[in-house]
Amino acid sequence: MYVGTLSFDLLLGDVRSLKEKRSVVRPIIAELQRRYTVSVAEVGEQNIHRRAVIGLAMVSGDAGHVSDVLDRCERLVAARPEVELLSVRRRFHGDED
Repeated sequence: MYVGTLSFDLLLGDVRSLKEKRSVVRPIIAELQRRYTVSVAEVGEQNIHRRAVIGLAMVSGDAGHVSDVLDRCERLVAARPEVELLSVRRRFHGDED
């Protein structure tokens, strides 16, 4: 069993309220879940309007599949014009961890 996680630190565009923040973050989370069948949630900076931390996790029996899906998820978030991807933290856990 292999588990891969990503943590995205995002700077949001012209956002002035938590309601506007939700309208930017929710579609990103929904698209990741829909396209890649991964677990995703906003996991940090919930009370700051222009920042968001999104956490993502997936489990598979194939290490290559985990790596491929994490790469695709990272590219999807980086390509979103309404956010600036400040950093990505990737963790990978295998059978020997």
